[in-house]
Amino acid sequence: QVQLVESGGGLVQAGDSLTLSCTASGFTSSAMGWFRQAAGKEREFVARISWSGGSTHYADSVKGRFTISRDKAKITVYLQMNSLKPEDTAVYYCAAGNTGGYYTIEYDYWGQGTQVTVSS
Repeated sequence: QVQLVESGGGLVQAGDSLTLSCTASGFTSSAMGWFRQAAGKEREFVARISWSGGSTHYADSVKGRFTISRDKAKITVYLQMNSLKPEDTAVYYCAAGNTGGYYTIEYDYWGQGTQVTVSS
């Protein structure tokens, strides 16, 4: 059974840093992505990483501030978030999929989400 479990969310102040983790189980190889959904808005792409970890892509809104990575065992994916802004406030979701691109439809499995709140 495929399972993705996120952790690391919380309440921080603008300018602070936070690292989200996503631990995966139940599948052998997959690209991984982070998405977020703010209240009243659609879920949006944040970052994605290939199975090998050699290819990463970011939304323009987080480029230069967020870093996605995965451990060598390819079990855990991280999202390091620096210089956080109030507009980064959202529920952050981890996702896995063989296609694993920029769109939610390209992902087959989703975590339960973790709340990130950035106060001004």
